[in-house]
Amino acid sequence: MSEAQIKEEYQDLFDIDSNLNRLVKNIELLNYINPLNAAAEKKRFYSAKYNYEPEFKYPKKKFNGYKLHRLFFSQRLERIKDDDIRKLYKDIIYEYSGLIECIETIGKGRKFYYNSLKSFGTPTENALENAKFILRFDDSELNEDLVPKFDALEAKSYFEDYSKRYDFDYTIRISNNLSAAAMVLNHTQTLVLKKSHKYSLNQLKVLSNHEIGVHMVTTFNGKSHPLHVFSNGLPNNVETQEGLAVYSEYMSGCLTIERLKELAFRVIAADSLSKGYNFSDTFHLLHNQHKLDRDKAFAITIRVHRGGGFTKDHLYLSGLSNIYKYAQEGNDLGVLLTGKVSQEYIPTIKKMQELGLAMPPKHYTDAYHQNDNSNPNFDFILKSLK
Repeated sequence: MSEAQIKEEYQDLFDIDSNLNRLVKNIELLNYINPLNAAAEKKRFYSAKYNYEPEFKYPKKKFNGYKLHRLFFSQRLERIKDDDIRKLYKDIIYEYSGLIECIETIGKGRKFYYNSLKSFGTPTENALENAKFILRFDDSELNEDLVPKFDALEAKSYFEDYSKRYDFDYTIRISNNLSAAAMVLNHTQTLVLKKSHKYSLNQLKVLSNHEIGVHMVTTFNGKSHPLHVFSNGLPNNVETQEGLAVYSEYMSGCLTIERLKELAFRVIAADSLSKGYNFSDTFHLLHNQHKLDRDKAFAITIRVHRGGGFTKDHLYLSGLSNIYKYAQEGNDLGVLLTGKVSQEYIPTIKKMQELGLAMPPKHYTDAYHQNDNSNPNFDFILKSLK
């Protein structure tokens, strides 16, 4: 069938998809969760010898949460005839309802934490065991590629050069208000770099494969479908998407033990939230107990405590484990690159492709073509994860 015939056949589905697309435009959590005064509060925290609870300020939300909830739940999903597709859209509405609650409670302490729990969960016992297992490995090897020496403008130039291998255009912006070294904003196709950060050559390789090779690839693949759902995001897509991104680091040969330990520390930090740890407690856990450098300890602590307790970071390690096992079994990674999708919906995605409602991936992660990892330790570690 032609695209016009498909739209006519599934008019009710396209109407609902279009309605949801209009509603989700302002619901990008990463636009709201990064503190505006992170640098100033970091100075105060250090000046107080790590015994100070930072008071972060956040961007104002640009939507009426109550009105959005009402509009989401007013969609007449019974008009979608296919059971699997109807369930997908029902799950999407619940997912975005949860994200609205997250955004509305940013900066409100445990209220935000409990909403974050509903959307992103908390580390399992297996996840904690995996994190502790990784921390046993030695990362003391000195390598010139690991020395931070590139500023944000030099990083921007590196990413522009790297991006020539992909057939899409996006914006690179430098910002003072970022908890991570870099991140992709899906709706505006923008890569944001942290102005004050110094990047090592290895980190530039990691970020280019992670942010551009996966997050930008799935952003532009998501936009190539007749339905907007693949661009806006399927439920629970964070674990799959971050798993794909870190797997790209592994396949490109730039994953390090230090990077794996960073992901392990994120799990431990996210778990500290469930124990009621405040900002100082989590920082002391990482810096004093685990002997992590204070800047790295602060960076991980702010990531998990921003908003009031943001548990998302534990999903990177479990996502990597899931994707590694999925790929080792010979499964198709392409279906997971079709947009902001999650593994649990693979059967529905394939059904939608058969019906002409979804497209195969237009762009494919460069690192997935060939395994350039030369360190056997990584295969041992990844195969050992529970």
